[in-house]
Amino acid sequence: MTKQATELRYAVRFQVLCKYFGQLCLVLAALSLVPLLVSLIFGDTSSSLRYTIVIGGLAALGISMARLRTPSKVQANEGMILVALMFLFTPLVMSYPMMGSGLGFLDAFFEAVSGVTTTGLSTTATLVGAPPIFLFGRAWMQWYGGLGIVVLSLALIMQPGLVAKGLAVTEAETDDLIGGTRAHARRALKVYGALTGLGILGALSVGMGFFDALLYTFSAISTGGFAPNETSLETLGWPVQMWVTLLCLAGAIPLTFYHRLVVEKRRVAVDFLQVKAVLIASLVVSLAMGAALHLSGGMAWPQVLHHAPLLAISAQTTAGFSTMPCAQVDAGSKLILIFSMLVGGGAGSTAGGFKLLRLLIAANVLRLILLRTCLPTHAVIEPQVAGRRLQREELQASLLLILLFVAVIALSWLPFVVMGYNPLDSLFEVVSATGTVGLSVGLTSASLPALLKGILCVDMLMGRLEIIAWLVMLYPGTWFGNRMEET
Repeated sequence: MTKQATELRYAVRFQVLCKYFGQLCLVLAALSLVPLLVSLIFGDTSSSLRYTIVIGGLAALGISMARLRTPSKVQANEGMILVALMFLFTPLVMSYPMMGSGLGFLDAFFEAVSGVTTTGLSTTATLVGAPPIFLFGRAWMQWYGGLGIVVLSLALIMQPGLVAKGLAVTEAETDDLIGGTRAHARRALKVYGALTGLGILGALSVGMGFFDALLYTFSAISTGGFAPNETSLETLGWPVQMWVTLLCLAGAIPLTFYHRLVVEKRRVAVDFLQVKAVLIASLVVSLAMGAALHLSGGMAWPQVLHHAPLLAISAQTTAGFSTMPCAQVDAGSKLILIFSMLVGGGAGSTAGGFKLLRLLIAANVLRLILLRTCLPTHAVIEPQVAGRRLQREELQASLLLILLFVAVIALSWLPFVVMGYNPLDSLFEVVSATGTVGLSVGLTSASLPALLKGILCVDMLMGRLEIIAWLVMLYPGTWFGNRMEET
C-alpha cells in the first residue's frame, strides 16, 4: 500500500506555483496602495517612496508570472506551498516600508511577521512619537492577514476536513481548490467588510477619534491586538474597552456563521457549536481568572470584575489586547491564560491557537475511550460532533495538530530557559507567539537576543498556518518526484 501510494504521489509543478504566486503578488500590490495613500495624506514622503517601490516591484513580478498558462487543476500540496510562501514573502517585502520608521531589518521583519500573522507582539521600545503611517501599516497588515488566513487556510490547508466541507456550496466545490478559494473569498469578504464597517461606526459612537477607530477595529476584527499606544486598552474608557472586546469576540466566531444566518437564512450545527464553545470558554476562563487574581494575586473584587473578563476574552479570542500589564498578574493567572491562548477561538475565524473545535473532537475521542470500557465488545459507537459522524482522517488530523502545537511550543521554550529567562514567563511568551495572541509579560522587546526573536517569528508563522503547510514545504516528496502532466 505504501509503495502504491508513493507511485501515485505528485511533486509540485513550478509553473503552477509561479502563476498563482504572481497573482497573489498582484493582490498584495493592490493592498499596499492603501498605506501608500495614507502616507500621502500624512505627508510622509519617505514612506510614500518606499511603498511606491514595493508596489512597483510586486506589480512587475506579478504581471510577469501571472501570464503563465493556467493549469487544469491545482494540487493540495501546491496550495499549501502557495499559502506558506505568501505568509513568508509578505513580511519580507513589508519590512522595507517598516524600516522607514527607524527600525532595523530584524525588528522591522518581526513587526511585519507579527502583523501579517495577526499576533500583535512588538519589539518596538516605544510608540510615543511613532509615525502615523507606521501605526496604520501594521494594523492594516493585521486586517488583511486575518482575512487571508480565513480564505487561504480553509480553502487549501483544511480541505476537505470537517469545517471545509461545511463551507462549500456544492460537493464539487470541495474538489476544486481554485474555485473553492474564490467562493470562500466572496463569502468571507462580505462578512469581514460588514464587521469592519460596523466596528468603525461603533468605535466612533463610543467616543474614539476616526484614526484610532480605524486602527482598533482593524486589529480587533482580525484578533490581532496591535494598539496605537503602548498601554493597549488600559488608559481607555470602559465603553471603548467593551466595544473592542465585543469586536474581538465577533472575529473569533466562524465567519460562515454570520453569512449563513443573515444571507442564506439557514443554521448549521457545527457553526452554532463553535459559537457556544467560544462563549462558554470565555466565561469559564473569566471565572478562573477572577478567582486566581483575587485569591493568589490579592486583587480587590472591583478590579477583578473589570480585568478578569477582558483579559480572558482577549486570550481566548487570541486578540492580545490587555487592560493591565500581564507581567503583574500572578503565576496561576498566567497558567490559565497560557492554556486559553493555546486553545484559541473557532475554526474558520480569524483567531489563532489549535482551535476549540479540535479540543471538542479530542474530548469526544477521550469520552469514547472511557465509554468503551463499560460496553460489551460487540457494541459499535462512532465519534460525532454536532450530530455529524467524524471520519478517521479528521480524528487523526485534529489530534496530530494538537500534538504538533505542543511540540513546537516545547522546542521553542527550551532556548529561552537555557538562556536564563524565567521558565513560566518564557512559556507564556512562546505560547502567545504560537497561538498568534500577542499578550506579553515583557520578554519581547528590542533587547531580546536575535536568536530568540527569530524563534518567536518562526512560532508566529507556524501557529498562523497551523504547522502542516510548513511540514509540506520541508517534505522532500513535495519537490522531487513525478509531476502531473498539464492538460
